Amino acid sequence: MDFTQLETLLAVAEEKGFSRAAARLHRTQPAVSQTIHKLEGDLGELLFDRSSREANLTTAGEVLCDYARRLLKLRSEAGSAIQEIRNLERGRLQLAANEYTCLYLLRVLDRFQRICPQIGITVHRSLASKIPEEVLERTVEIGILSFHPEGEHLRTIAVYTDELALVVSPRHPLARARRVTIEDLGAENFIAHNVPSPLRRQVIAAFAKHKTPLNMGVELPSLEAIKRCVSLGNGVALVPGLTVEQEIASGELVRVPVEALRFERHIRLVHRKRAPLSHAAAAFLQVVRDLAGDAGEPYEFRVERSV
Repeated sequence: MDFTQLETLLAVAEEKGFSRAAARLHRTQPAVSQTIHKLEGDLGELLFDRSSREANLTTAGEVLCDYARRLLKLRSEAGSAIQEIRNLERGRLQLAANEYTCLYLLRVLDRFQRICPQIGITVHRSLASKIPEEVLERTVEIGILSFHPEGEHLRTIAVYTDELALVVSPRHPLARARRVTIEDLGAENFIAHNVPSPLRRQVIAAFAKHKTPLNMGVELPSLEAIKRCVSLGNGVALVPGLTVEQEIASGELVRVPVEALRFERHIRLVHRKRAPLSHAAAAFLQVVRDLAGDAGEPYEFRVERSV
């Protein structure tokens, strides 16, 4: 059975006749009769008692009418739900980020929630190395990365440029230094992030190039813990600049420029290249684009080529 048959059934039942149902449906009476006859044939049951002048329902007809009303109501509700999704009045956006890239999202999410308050957002905390796989497996729709992932099935958009920052406690001697070289850091105790990353490898290579020891006396699992440790005066740290903006502004930490350690990182959004974006995801990307246009550097919106 299909919806047309169910609508015809209800029309005949509610109008108490085939001719009145035909007028309501803007169809001919033979067409209405044929539809009901086919439905009865498919079910193997009579739906109307034809011994009376009015089209009275049989027991089978009453049962089917009850289901027909519920099915047609569900169809209407489903159509309304789809329209609400299209109008950004409902839905949920699934994102993946790590501790660092999640900080980029804060300003974007603030603007997105003001523009699309009915859209729910879940940000899954993931290892950066796992995010491309999660996007391809459709666990999330958009991932936020600080490296360019491999794979021809992914589309990447550079959205923020960050720099590595050497941070120290305000009480540390380097906090008052006008110029610091990488060689000056050979005796320092570094509070390091214990998660492997391309940036960590770059730093290790830079110290090796300058024949300077890199003393990672303490390794911690989170950037927040690293910042707290440094602010207590337990060492120095190299962290993404985005992660210490607030502490530097408040004076809790001091950023020390080191020319040999000026490494840029690009934060990127990644999604499946050939898959259509949901209405919520498309609206999210538009917010990212608008923010880049309004705020300017270090924000950007640059679609990258696959590698």
